[in-house]
Parts: sequence; C-alpha cells; structure tokens
Amino acid sequence: MLEGIEAIVFRTVGDQCSLWESVLPEEVRRLPEELARVDGYLDDPSFFAPFAPFFDARMGRPSTPMETYLRLMFLKFRYGLGYESLCREVSDSITWRRFCRIPLDGSVAHPTTLMKLTTRCGSAAVDGLNEALLAKAAQAKLLRTNRIRVDTTVVPANVAYPTDSGLLAKAVRRIAATGRRIRAAGGAVRTSVRDRSGSAGKRAHAIGAKLRTRSAVGREEAQATVRRVTGELAELAATAVDQAERLLANAQRALRRARVKAEELRKRGVHDPVAGRRRGRLTRAVDDLTELLDATRRIVEQTRQRVAGHTPDGATRRVSLHDGDARPIAKGRLGRPVEFGHKAQIVDNDDGIVLDHSVEQGNPPDAPQLAPAVQRVKKRTGRTPRLVTADRGYGEAKVDRELTDLGVTNVVIPRKGQSSPARRAAEHRKAFRRTLKWRTGSEGRISYLTRGYGWDRTRIDGTEGTRIWTAHGVLAHNLLKISALAS
Repeated sequence: MLEGIEAIVFRTVGDQCSLWESVLPEEVRRLPEELARVDGYLDDPSFFAPFAPFFDARMGRPSTPMETYLRLMFLKFRYGLGYESLCREVSDSITWRRFCRIPLDGSVAHPTTLMKLTTRCGSAAVDGLNEALLAKAAQAKLLRTNRIRVDTTVVPANVAYPTDSGLLAKAVRRIAATGRRIRAAGGAVRTSVRDRSGSAGKRAHAIGAKLRTRSAVGREEAQATVRRVTGELAELAATAVDQAERLLANAQRALRRARVKAEELRKRGVHDPVAGRRRGRLTRAVDDLTELLDATRRIVEQTRQRVAGHTPDGATRRVSLHDGDARPIAKGRLGRPVEFGHKAQIVDNDDGIVLDHSVEQGNPPDAPQLAPAVQRVKKRTGRTPRLVTADRGYGEAKVDRELTDLGVTNVVIPRKGQSSPARRAAEHRKAFRRTLKWRTGSEGRISYLTRGYGWDRTRIDGTEGTRIWTAHGVLAHNLLKISALAS
C-alpha cells in the first residue's frame, strides 16, 4: 500500500536534480550545513508512513508531496514563520527551494494548502513522525537514557486576556454578525434580530472607565459599578441568545428546504453551482451560530455566578469564544500568575533531546503523568532510565513506587509537604542536590522551545490543535539535535 501512496501522493522530484545541476553552479546548489544534515535525515522513507492513512492512492488529485510538506513545516517552526511568510520566503530562496525539493520553475504550495494538510492529518501523523525520528535515533544508538528529567509548562492558547465583560460584549457582536451572514446566505431572511453591539460596547467601555479610578473611595464605588454593569451585560447577552434562537431555528428550516431542493435537482440531472455555494455558506453560518450560542450561554452562566459572589470552577470555565478547550491554569509565575491554554509535559535527556511530550486539557495533577511518560520512553528506546528527576509537584511516595516497579533505580524527586527526618536527610545528600541542580535544565529546555519552536502560543484552536502545534515544534527541535549528533 505504501508503494502506491509513494507513487501518487509521496511522489519524489529526483528527476529535477539534473535541472538543478545543469543550471546552477556548485556553490549555489550546496545546502548550508544545518539544512544538509536535516535533509539527509528526512530522506528516510519511514517518515512517509504516518501520512499513508490520510491519502488514497487511487482517488483524488495528487497532493503536495509529503517530502516537500515535511521540509516546509520544518522551516516554519525552525525560523518561526507564518504560513504566508513561509511560502513567500521559500519562493524567493534558491537554497530553501532546493531543500524543499521544489524545482526552479515549480510553484510553492499555497498557505491554505499547508494549513489544511496540517489539520487534516492531525496529531496522529505528526506523533508518528516523532516516533519515527526517535526510533531512527535509537537504532543508531544516539539516545542516552541513563538519566532523564521531567517538567511541565503551559502552552498559551491564541486568546486575549479573558474578562467576563469582554467575552460578553464580543459574543453580542458576533451573534449580530453571524445573523447577517445567515440572512446574506438566504436563510431566515424575514426574521429580524436586533443588533445590540452598541449597547454592549458602551457598557464594556463604562467598566474600563470605572476601573481607571485611583482613589480608595472611588475604587469601592467602581467595584460596585463594575458588578452592576457586568450583570447588565449578562442579561443583554442572554436576551441576544434568546432572539438568535428564533433566527437559528428558521435558518435550519431554510437549510433543510435547500437540501431537499438540491436532491430533487440532482435526481433530474441538474447541477446549480451558485445554489451549492450559497448552501455551503448557509451551512457554515448555521454551524457557527450554534457553537456561538452554546458558548455564550456558558459565559452568561459563569458571569452570573461571579456577580452573585461565587467563583466559577476553573476546570469548566470558558475563557474564549473560538477555543472551547482553553482553561485558566495557575502556575505561580511572576507577572503571570494565571495563564490560559493547555498543560504540557516535557521529558528530555543529557543531550537535550525531547524523549516524550504530552498535552492535556486544563490543569491535571503532575504526579499521575510521570510513570506513563517513563513507560513510553522505555518502549521507544528499549532501555529503562537509570535515574529520573522532577520537581516537587511530582513528589509522592506512590510515584516513587511506580517508577521503581518500572525498573528505575534512582528516583530524585523532593517530596511534597512535611517529610520525615530520614527523608529530609536523604534530600540533603550531595548527590541528591547535584541531581536537582541538573533538573533545572528542563526549565531552559522549555524556554528554548517557547522562544524558538512555537511553544509561546499555539496558533491552532482546541486540545487537538495544541497537540499538533507542539508536536511540530518538538519535531523541528529534535531533528536539529539528532542530526547534529549523527554527523
């Protein structure tokens, strides 16, 4: 099956090499050392296998070659480029064209093509790429697992700092805009919905003006005003949702009629492309309004709880209209006590290679994630780590027992809470403290991924999108590390 896929989807451009050699001098054809090392690693056919389930060798038009897609995504995360700037830079660079296997007279894939391929293949494909890379490195005996360190971080979602008033005002504006989209697409054209964006905006601005008050007496008055205006915003949003429900019901009825009519035309052999495009716009608008109303209801409910003096549960709190999986996570960082996104765990070794990573929704406890991560490392490398170290968030006796059962001989994790005298003496040993100092290097690894490989903010919504984004960053990072070790 893979041979057929390679013939159609993963087609190579080896026949272009003669064109490069006949036109360009040797100095121009030569890749920079870093790209040459990565290019040699990505030539392995094992990197094509994770994409096989997502393409059919017998149907459809040929896709962008996967060897080109892989190299484009490496450049994107290696140099922190957007999709549009990536395609523009590759199109203008002979070196990057050669690295991506794009001929001189060939066209670079459109940015939306790369976006669709990334989301279509999902996290399963990029996880398979990371597994193939680590398997290749393990086969070449490049992975050291005598000691590993573990830490967690927050991968911020692509959201602005959320406030109840801001989310409510934005929801009211989007309900009105989506209603206009539905009517423009021919759905519920006679259903009128009042646009309350102006009223919501005035109340949101009033809250901002009151919060700028500096005097102590004025601050108390401002807090009362903020609670009152926020409650008014919640009621305004609830009213907008109730009215939009009628619009949605009528739009769904119009969509059903349009589909019935399209089916009748199809049976008669008539094809109306204009009606099909209009029906597609109406379908997307109806789906968007359905999701928007569900999100707005949740935001109204949590706002009412806060106005009543109760704190909403952080595990279910909605912090974004477009990313329903982002959650508030308190990590206690200076300047950013609460972040909004997903929790990620990193496992790396002495060489800085990321041996395992995972992304979870919300803020689950650290301790239960450690043993499964070590088990995955053991499965990938075929060897049990001799030493495992982590911070105090993992410090439980149960974690020590689980790691010992896996075959780890030395667990260096400070315990939570009050320790016994024997435990305190063990944690004050020079070897224990020296290992903990080495563990702090995981903070540097996280900072390196954050600054250089896209972990500062995911640009794909949802938990699945965050897993795709972070996995591509890890793949680019590990390709550089492993290819340098292999040279």
